[in-house]
Amino acid sequence: MNWETTSVVVTGGAGFLGSFVVEGLRSRGCTNITVPRSASCDLRNRAEIRSLLEASRPDLIFHLAATVGGIGANQVNPGRFFFDNAVMGIELIEQSRQLGIPKVVIVGTVCAYPKFTAVPFREDDLWDGYPEETNAPYGLAKKMLLVQAQAYRQQYGFNSIYLLPANLYGPRDNFEPASSHVIPALIRKCVEAKQQGQPAITLWGDGSATREFLYASDAAEGLLQAAEKYDGAEPVNLGTGNEISIRELAKLIAAEVGYLGSVEWDTSKPNGQPRRALDHQRAESLFGFRAATPLVVGLRQTVQWYLAQL
Repeated sequence: MNWETTSVVVTGGAGFLGSFVVEGLRSRGCTNITVPRSASCDLRNRAEIRSLLEASRPDLIFHLAATVGGIGANQVNPGRFFFDNAVMGIELIEQSRQLGIPKVVIVGTVCAYPKFTAVPFREDDLWDGYPEETNAPYGLAKKMLLVQAQAYRQQYGFNSIYLLPANLYGPRDNFEPASSHVIPALIRKCVEAKQQGQPAITLWGDGSATREFLYASDAAEGLLQAAEKYDGAEPVNLGTGNEISIRELAKLIAAEVGYLGSVEWDTSKPNGQPRRALDHQRAESLFGFRAATPLVVGLRQTVQWYLAQL
């Protein structure tokens, strides 16, 4: 792929992951990058998608735009999370097909996996059960885009690929308490507890759930490598292969922040999916992706970025 002559649309390009994808494109010499903003282009609106694509005529689309949040936000907004994510993807892919866009890179979610999946999660296990209930509407909406991509490839020869990143984190993440994911939520809670001299913090669940975390710039690199080298129908995980419990994660973050208080657990709140860790062999074999940032390094950089914003 000659990036210098490639026209690219990045939906969600002004967001967390998208900002790293745009940086990666520019570092590769790509200058013709369109980043639609929700104020001028509602990706739930067919006509506005059509106008975007007719004006930009991209050779490649990265579809990263999503309505997202942590467990609490998913519980409060299941209908909106389902509708927004399903409609944005379905309409974008359909208009891309009609206009003959050469390639679309679709970002799925680890929430699409069944609640009880053998660890590490393998792509062939995606259909072995229902997702964890607290984020099932979001996970299923994103999962339908895989169905659409494969159906369109079969019927129309449409080239779209589907990638499943592990839980993302890093600088520029969303640190708002009502909608943030676990790492930014823990960082903010520990920082504020330290500043206010609180003797303890209270976290949801019992800390036994496990997660795998992928640094956002590593995820962006994986998306770019896939865009360059992969044109297959099968979904591909992007991850590190490393699993950590929320209890251990809280200890790491508290230590990095310098918070010396205790951690208490509110077991009346949900843990979410019991375990999450991805098999990352397919990405390595198909397009050579390997995550480069150890969790402790990524956490340090994320904490430093957050503190610099205060």
